[in-house]
Amino acid sequence: MPSTKARNWIQTAESVTAGHADKICDLIADDILDAILAEDRYARVSCEVMVTTGMVIVTGQITTKAYLDITGLVRETISRVGYDDPTTGFDHNSCAVLVMLEEQSGDVALGVDRKGAGDQGVCVGYATDEGSRLPIDTHYMPVPAYLANRLTEKLSAVRAAGKLPYLYPDGKGQVSVRYKNDKPVGIDSVVLSAHHHAGCDMGQLRKDLRRLVINPVLKPTGLMDKSTKVMINPVGTFSEGGPRADSGLTGRKITVDCYGPACGHGGSAFSGKDPTKPDRSGSYGARWVAKNIVAAGLAHRCAVEVSYVIGMTHPLSVTVDTFGTGKLPDDKLAAVVDAEF
Repeated sequence: MPSTKARNWIQTAESVTAGHADKICDLIADDILDAILAEDRYARVSCEVMVTTGMVIVTGQITTKAYLDITGLVRETISRVGYDDPTTGFDHNSCAVLVMLEEQSGDVALGVDRKGAGDQGVCVGYATDEGSRLPIDTHYMPVPAYLANRLTEKLSAVRAAGKLPYLYPDGKGQVSVRYKNDKPVGIDSVVLSAHHHAGCDMGQLRKDLRRLVINPVLKPTGLMDKSTKVMINPVGTFSEGGPRADSGLTGRKITVDCYGPACGHGGSAFSGKDPTKPDRSGSYGARWVAKNIVAAGLAHRCAVEVSYVIGMTHPLSVTVDTFGTGKLPDDKLAAVVDAEF
């Protein structure tokens, strides 16, 4: 955010599709987590994944009574994402899957067994009503981050529905929003990059993506106008994507998973972690609290920061920052949050 004197600015946020190399890792880690918790709700899971050309590596610490075919589950996730054909450059049938898992450290387990947090960490939740005047529901999210996510979500949906058969799973979106007096007033630019078949016609792709993805997502906001710059596959061909073009890791899209540049985050990844890890559950809880504060009209913007220490049942600190928009002083709001939530 700009200083209090600079009320007019442009803020940009990006997002990626499920076929992006980093997001595949997040999805695999979460599918493993979900499958384990479905059989063993008390399992301890901290799963990390890496992908590269022709290979998936699953590692981390997992303690559970459940039995899973992790290799098969990894292949199912890759297929569901859309990498089910060797022509995409990455294929669920032919890729190697290397599983290197250990049990959770006994020292870490001791802290959780005492009903305390499973790790130290800083958790941040954020909410804003900046989109309240728009004809769409932005769910108290920063407008650039919300729109960038909807853009890549729509791109994935169009590909999955087979509306554009030449599309492959990888893709990225970016939306830059103009602000005036702290309110979004227009979309300065939009960038969309879509992974595609090598023989695809660029002119047709650009027309199709504007018609089926960009316009349906951004036109209803009322923020697009003739001055909005639209760039689709700006570098040209994007026939090599996913793990074939870039290695991927869990947690490398944490800013995409949170609020874009509108607010900081705790820095730790969410995916592949059971609820004893405050990195994830604490951050979700902090978002819930911030959203309630804004929805109740107590502030226009709110960031809730909570810190934890391994083994402790209560947060070490609770901080509320309403950026000067609160109806109550921030320290009083923090006291209410600590007592009520």
